Amino acid sequence: MSSDVRPEAGKLAAVIGSPVAHSLSPAIHRAAFEAAGVDWSYVAFDVAEGRADEAIAAMRLLGIAGLSVTMPHKEAIARLVDRLDPAAQALGSVNTVSWDDGRLVGSSTDGAGFVASLADAGVAVDGARVAIIGAGGAARSVIDALARAGSPDITVLNRSADRAEAAAALASAASVGIVSDITRADIVVNATSVGMGVEPSAATDGDLPCDPTLLHDGQVVADLVYHPLETAWMARAADRGARTVDGLGMLVHQAALQQRIWLGAGAVIDTVAMRAAAERSLASR
Repeated sequence: MSSDVRPEAGKLAAVIGSPVAHSLSPAIHRAAFEAAGVDWSYVAFDVAEGRADEAIAAMRLLGIAGLSVTMPHKEAIARLVDRLDPAAQALGSVNTVSWDDGRLVGSSTDGAGFVASLADAGVAVDGARVAIIGAGGAARSVIDALARAGSPDITVLNRSADRAEAAAALASAASVGIVSDITRADIVVNATSVGMGVEPSAATDGDLPCDPTLLHDGQVVADLVYHPLETAWMARAADRGARTVDGLGMLVHQAALQQRIWLGAGAVIDTVAMRAAAERSLASR
């Protein structure tokens, strides 16, 4: 990405998806723009499935400066932009659109945001053995980013062997795993939606992505679910002596990377303010 100067196209950014009313992105990015001291606005547009091309056309016509992209448009947008960054190219998926010399660039910051959230928690990825539960879009982005960050051993566990194989094919360091890989891993990641919206006190075994007895002290257990902020699985992992990392960190740090793309390398990115805004928004639900 070229410059440290904000694009001439305008000072409006937006998230597109459907449904999008639940998105924390407006709260996070508005806090980021305020902390950076820039005159940018951020809104949410509910764009129905199959109409991503219209959103990109509107971005070109109106000069919208940046887009965050959520479901169900990530793959469609990857086919509509002018160029893809390496992660987006590998994944065939885009969560960020920006301008570069009059061309639209699609990027994927989800996986890198996860790695950044681990770093923010003092967890090193380089050299770590990682077990990932799940093989969907979130898992794929994490696999790609972990491999780029130096993890030499990534195992993918999923109920569908075909999907696990497809996800593992993203990186030479990745392979389809077995249950025992969870116990031997340094970092265990829940990249499924299991546990979402379930308070720990009401959780059953079906609300846990794996048997918590597989977890132990010395491990880092990261859950991509952020509602509730501490999932039942995280609570059980902590009881087993594992260190836990919540899913809100990934959301905040992928947004911080979007900010860096839109505003330039010299911009002030305040992830503390961004996380505080996300927590306030979650608490109000």
